[in-house]
Amino acid sequence: MKVPKEFVKTYIEEVRGEKQKKLLLDLLDSGDVLKGNYPLSTVKSLVDKGIIEEEKHSVYRIDKSELKSNEVVKLTDDQQNCFDEIIENKDHEGVYLLHGVTGSGKTEVYMHLISEIVKSGKSAIMLVPEITLTMQVVDNFYRRFGDDVSILHSGLSQGEKYDEYLKVLRGDSHIIVGTRSAVFAPLNNLGIIIIDEEHSESYKQDNTPRYNAIEVAKWRGKYNDIPVVLGSATPTYESYARALKGVYKLLTLPKRIGAAELPTVKLVDMAGEVKGKNRILSKYLEEKISGRLEQGEQSILLLNRRGFGTMVSCNICGNTFKCPNCDITLTYHKSSNALRCHYCGYFMKKPEVCPECKEGKVQDYGVGTEKLEEEIKKLYPEARVVRMDADTTSKKGSHERIINDFKSEKYDIMLGTQMISKGLDFPKVTLVGVVNADASLNIPDFRSGERIFSLLNQVAGRAGRSGLKSEVVIQTYNPDNFTLKMVEVGTFLKNYQYEMSIRKKLKYPPYYYLVLIRVCSREYEDASVEVTKVANYLKSNIDKESIVLGPTTAGVFRVNNVYRFQIVVKYKFDEYLKQTLKEIDEMYINHKTVYIEVDMDPYYM
Repeated sequence: MKVPKEFVKTYIEEVRGEKQKKLLLDLLDSGDVLKGNYPLSTVKSLVDKGIIEEEKHSVYRIDKSELKSNEVVKLTDDQQNCFDEIIENKDHEGVYLLHGVTGSGKTEVYMHLISEIVKSGKSAIMLVPEITLTMQVVDNFYRRFGDDVSILHSGLSQGEKYDEYLKVLRGDSHIIVGTRSAVFAPLNNLGIIIIDEEHSESYKQDNTPRYNAIEVAKWRGKYNDIPVVLGSATPTYESYARALKGVYKLLTLPKRIGAAELPTVKLVDMAGEVKGKNRILSKYLEEKISGRLEQGEQSILLLNRRGFGTMVSCNICGNTFKCPNCDITLTYHKSSNALRCHYCGYFMKKPEVCPECKEGKVQDYGVGTEKLEEEIKKLYPEARVVRMDADTTSKKGSHERIINDFKSEKYDIMLGTQMISKGLDFPKVTLVGVVNADASLNIPDFRSGERIFSLLNQVAGRAGRSGLKSEVVIQTYNPDNFTLKMVEVGTFLKNYQYEMSIRKKLKYPPYYYLVLIRVCSREYEDASVEVTKVANYLKSNIDKESIVLGPTTAGVFRVNNVYRFQIVVKYKFDEYLKQTLKEIDEMYINHKTVYIEVDMDPYYM
């Protein structure tokens, strides 16, 4: 205030405007700093009269300073060893693979590393797969470092992005936590880059401009002469191979923090369970869920298929409903009574009668998360159930709300797709059920065994993190499958060795590099003719030791009315390949109907 408080008290008795009176009373109570929200006209009127004065300050839209806590957790011996190894070499480039079981305290190691780096006057980048699915990690950083943290991800508004970049450029924050694009953040005096859940495919951008954030981080580490830390309970087999070979430095956290033990894992053979019945859950899993409800503990159920039914067809003529734009069947979503394509977004209302034979009833088959939710509510009418998938988390803030509500025990059972397996820490979860482990087993991709092992281990890691005895139940029709057996006994190394022996024979990474070339067009004939030309050009111009596979159709041949053919090149060292790919790209850059996509080190084939 520009005038004495006694004058203001007298002025309040004379002023007519109620808003001005309330504003001045608030100022008297708050000690000269206005904390309420008032119309600009009310504030300006009092400024013009010389009663109050205005000062301008930058206020960021995301303010977490009130969360800051000075509490620092003491590292265990294993954590301290990992920390010491990296800090002793903090002024030199190097890639460290931090392989720690779920719940082993990798995040605490990250925070100690970053604290030490920031104390030395440098800055840090921490990458996470998806901010909305790792808000617990972000909150831990806010509580430890307060407003010294900026977050960068696609879910921010333009204003929030502007604020976060401004904080970085002004030097108001020295720590960036973000998704893959945060690897490009313009931090001054960068001291370390940490990539959590390095196995996640989220770090690879598949659309133009294509890049792998891990490869970019390694380049920045080399350029800035700083350490890069890759952390995971289930590292990619390429990363683990590099660590065993000495290209990366391998650091391990073999035990969970405190008294917590890894959960026991049981495979349930569904072949005997479903005879004469149409069961979604085995009797064993049903009983385990009932037990957790009686004990006041929580359960998580994984089903990596959203929707209600995974396929819809006529019960008389067998007509199936496919997307008119893509070579894919439509998925039934009961909440909207619609058949939807998960590739292009096409949808239609579910017809009651088959449009082909005009007689049959349209029925859905298979199980998605929506049907699972309905089944759980029937089996356990008293249970509080929440579903977490792409359909229930489409609105801003919905991920965080569901996660926080489940953590605060507003729900007994959480079910969802693979997003429930990532970076979540729920102390009361003592049961994890995998409803259909077979869905990802037979995908024709050389990484399918690695992916299913990683997914099941990650979701299993949500159980028993607070020391309570816990169990993981995996339902399957293939109980003798090697990968599932390795999940049951918790052996990462044996599964790694098994998968690597296959890759070596078939010449897949890390023994060979891959490049995927897609030839795409809305005209089938154009794409078909040109892909043959591209394959022949490759065979004529690259190293004779390199292997050209194809051309063939892509896994989903037509997406959004674009036909997609592909060629795969396997190579160890090919001095001609990059130039040849550049020449091919230039051939089609101005083509009227055909375009080329080149994906180095593709995650999906």
